[in-house]
Parts: sequence; C-alpha cells; structure tokens
Amino acid sequence: MLRIIQMTVNGKEVELAVDDRESLLDTLRSHLGLTSVKKGCEVGECGACTVLVDGEAIDSCIYLTMWAAGKHILTVEGLRSPSGELSPVQQAFIDEAAVQCGFCTPGIIMSAVEIIGTGRKYTRDELRKLISGHLCRCTGYENILNALEKVAGKTV
Repeated sequence: MLRIIQMTVNGKEVELAVDDRESLLDTLRSHLGLTSVKKGCEVGECGACTVLVDGEAIDSCIYLTMWAAGKHILTVEGLRSPSGELSPVQQAFIDEAAVQCGFCTPGIIMSAVEIIGTGRKYTRDELRKLISGHLCRCTGYENILNALEKVAGKTV
C-alpha cells in the first residue's frame, strides 16, 4: 500500500508516496538520488547505509521510510556548508587519509557526526567501540580513529 509521507531531508521538506515496506535506504537512493547512502548487507550489519534520523545514527536498510514521517534525515550530502565547504568531520577524514575505496566512508562519517555532536571527549578505545557497527575492509580503522580524534570536541 502506498502512503504519502512528509519529512525533512538535508534541510529540505519533501513529500512523496512510498510503499509501506520500503526501506529508508531505498527511498533516499531511488526517490531522492542520495547515493552516499550505500546498499551493503541490507540487514543492519555493515553500517554502510547509516544516516541520522533526528540526530541519531541508524541503519537505513532496516528502517522503514514510513517511520521517518515528520522527522529530519541527514545524509553526507547535507553536511556541506551553504558555501560548499566540507564539514569538519569530512575534512578530518581527508586530512587523515581515512578513506580508501570509500564504500563504507559515508556511513562512518554519519556515525562520526553523531559521536562528535555529543561534545564529549572519548578515549581511542571508546571511539573504537562507538564505530564497531561499521565494517571496513580497506583502512584498518586506524586513520578513521585518527580523524575522529582530530575533530573530537569541535563543533560539527
């Protein structure tokens, strides 16, 4: 059954018809063209599809679009400033070479935005646990942790 829902995606109000069973991942990619949201495992295990829903990092592959009605969704595409500058988290990932193939990167960046947004200082071990829901086959995670430490305590 199709339902009309409204939500805010990357600061813009959107209204669209979605199937009750459609995942937020599929809506973001197929209907809105937000390809930073990657389709990996489709069972909430890899973290490649992570987006923020009302500020909370979620796996959009196991989150139904209809649950997002009235909520604010943020993807990597929404992180740039109005002048086009990268967010501090994105810049830290570049500066620390925390990117290799890039498939997992958008999801990890979105979790990093949530983590850094708390304003808390975390130990490296705490950061490692906080990103443990993300699978990365290329980086070995060390540069990702370096990037997180670089922006910890800064405004995102």
